[in-house]
Amino acid sequence: MKQKIVIKVHMSCDRCRSKALAVVAAAGGVDSVALAGDDQVVIVGEGVDSVKLTGDLRKKVGPAQLMQVGEAKEEDEKKKPAAPAPGPVTFVYDHPCCPPPAPRHVVYEHPYGYGAQDSGCSIM
Repeated sequence: MKQKIVIKVHMSCDRCRSKALAVVAAAGGVDSVALAGDDQVVIVGEGVDSVKLTGDLRKKVGPAQLMQVGEAKEEDEKKKPAAPAPGPVTFVYDHPCCPPPAPRHVVYEHPYGYGAQDSGCSIM
C-alpha cells in the first residue's frame, strides 16, 4: 500500500531545500518526492518510516513537523489515458502533381582521385 507523507520543514534557502530533498530521496521505499509551497515536502512511497524520516530531517536540515500520513490516491494515474505505442512513420502522398521523392544515393569523390584504383586496398 502506497502512502503519502507531508512533512513541514523550515527551509530558508536553496541549499536547505536541496539537502531536504537529498535526505528524503535517500530513505528506503521512497518512490517520489516533491516540494509543496515554501516549507512542505510531499513523499510518496511504500514502507516509508515517517517518524524516522522526520527525525532525519530535524537532524540534517532544521525544525521539522509531521503534518499528514495517509494512503496515496492513484486517481491521477487512472485518469490519464494510455499513450499509444509509437510505430513506424509513413507519409502518404495523395496529390497528383507532387510525386514522392525518389531515394538519392550520393557518391563523393576525392579531389585528387584517391580510391579510383581497381585494387581492393584503399592505401595504395
